[in-house]
Amino acid sequence: MKSVRYDRHGTSDVLAYEETARPVPGAGQVLVKVAGTSFNPVDAAIRAGYLRQVFPLAFPHVPGIDVAGTIAELGDGVAGWNVGDAVVAFLPMNESGAAAEFALAPAELLAAAPKSVELADAAALPAVGLTAQQALFEYADLKRGQTVLVNGATGAVGGYAVQLAHQAGAHVTATANARRADRVRGYGADRIIDYTAAPVTEAADEQFDVVLNLVTTTPEETARLVGLVRDGGVLVSTTTAAPEDSARGVRTASVFARSDAAQLAELVARVDAGTLSIHVAERVGLAELPTVHARSDAGKLTGKTVVTV
Repeated sequence: MKSVRYDRHGTSDVLAYEETARPVPGAGQVLVKVAGTSFNPVDAAIRAGYLRQVFPLAFPHVPGIDVAGTIAELGDGVAGWNVGDAVVAFLPMNESGAAAEFALAPAELLAAAPKSVELADAAALPAVGLTAQQALFEYADLKRGQTVLVNGATGAVGGYAVQLAHQAGAHVTATANARRADRVRGYGADRIIDYTAAPVTEAADEQFDVVLNLVTTTPEETARLVGLVRDGGVLVSTTTAAPEDSARGVRTASVFARSDAAQLAELVARVDAGTLSIHVAERVGLAELPTVHARSDAGKLTGKTVVTV
């Protein structure tokens, strides 16, 4: 089978598109015939070796923590799934991933794929959808009637965060440039701040119960974002760690999303109900994945890239 993999940490140059052996599912695993995976910034961070202490790899390593496809084989002890079932999953960070024609997945992580979108596009949901869900409702404990600022609303996590926060009854302020403002407004944002016109910390004229930061910020910028949190509120970040302001009762948290099949199934149900939109910025073939990594390293990648197999 064809796959993209690397045998050492490094730049995008270490990625190779090559012929590899088809894996065999072990106990509790399924073999998925991959329709699509997606690129996540953490894929590049793991590849570069920045997270080697947290996610040690066995080389050669196949990236791709999102998978959408159909079950091709069942390992011993797998129940509740059948060959041919369409599934999605958020795979373990340091196990071989889905940038291949076939991928192994723990059966306990699977959810049925949404029926209302192309199967490959469903790979744009698991990791970032779960990140948004957990950031808002586990880390921030967002409640109906609260105010939330989504900084980075046009990104892959941000689009889901705006939708989920709006549907939870929160008043949503979101940062977006003029080209993407209509899409974010369509997700339910009550107010748009154009971050290209002025920094959000200057343009925002209010404080929020929750600030969700999805943008890499300097320590000074992060401290100013903490200043946008009202007393007793919370700043949750998927990027830069933020200092707490104990004098005002402001807590901060860094998100480390986990795979959760039940939560993923809930997100899938929202997609099929038409209340959660999957946005794909671009689709590329498997052989193009090294180029996607290179563009990300150069800061030239925005939105969600789906890799079709």
